[in-house]
Amino acid sequence: MSRVYNFSAGPSMLPLEVLKKAAAEMTEYGDSGMSVMEMSHRSKEYKAIIDNAEALVRELMNVPDNYKVLFLQGCGSTQFAMIPLNLANKNKKADYVITGQWAKKAAAEAERYITVNRVASSADKTFSYIPKLDKSTFSSDADYLYNCFNNKI
Repeated sequence: MSRVYNFSAGPSMLPLEVLKKAAAEMTEYGDSGMSVMEMSHRSKEYKAIIDNAEALVRELMNVPDNYKVLFLQGCGSTQFAMIPLNLANKNKKADYVITGQWAKKAAAEAERYITVNRVASSADKTFSYIPKLDKSTFSSDADYLYNCFNNKI
């Protein structure tokens, strides 16, 4: 078998040992009698999987205990609506840093549900830089700050 190196946007290559383990567990995860895709999200097996995944995310990204880790389905465009609908629950306001086309689309979608304050933008130079933030432009009552550094377009 020959393997290629995939550096495309979106999905990329996985280590062969990871793929082999996934293939071996496709019909039965551990000794559960079913695949992960068949088990209840309330089962003890799934709870162990998600708890381990959260612990790894916290360790790798140094996420403190007073922050929540959210595992959400859908692609980036789905999150443009899910983020304000789920996080802007107090004041219905958010601060957005417009760093590229995806951030621009995220702010436009959020405006369908909440008040969006664009605190900074690099649109003036075709999103070729990350704009410097000035704390005086932030809302004192924003429910969250949206900042996307990965605008692949």
